[in-house]
Amino acid sequence: MIDLSMDEPDSESSFFTNDGSHKGRLLALDIGDKRIGMAISDPLGITAQSLPTLSRRGKRYDIKYIIDVIAQYHVIKIVYGLPKNMNGSLGSQAEKTEDFIKQLKSRTDCLFIPWDERLTSRSAHNALKESGMSRKKRSQKVDMLSALLILQNYLDLNCHTGDMR
Repeated sequence: MIDLSMDEPDSESSFFTNDGSHKGRLLALDIGDKRIGMAISDPLGITAQSLPTLSRRGKRYDIKYIIDVIAQYHVIKIVYGLPKNMNGSLGSQAEKTEDFIKQLKSRTDCLFIPWDERLTSRSAHNALKESGMSRKKRSQKVDMLSALLILQNYLDLNCHTGDMR
């Protein structure tokens, strides 16, 4: 397994090959205790589309499911929501997320990028509430929308800076 640090650019981890052709897609994960929201980039890395939310069944099952998604979509990079406290510190949920990511990293050669997800879930809840969705349906869709927001924010930032590492 190749362990690539997010601080060290590596030509093998770029989104495009040297001739400009596409290498793979990006996957976003919003990891919660009950569900994992997922979103996938389009082949050009411009837009994010939601994937079905994974209802957690146990780490072994959850990791296998995500590994299958990685293979199906030819994922090369995973952007995962890192839940930080408002003061920037990491709490217990961030530790759970990092533990899950550590186990997932051991099963894939993808590059992993942590993404500050502060207020992402709140933005997702507000957007779903404004759409008129019931509270019960919002709770089922919030993780998927959070993953979509994480990935789209990442894509927007990196498309404007031209840095797709």
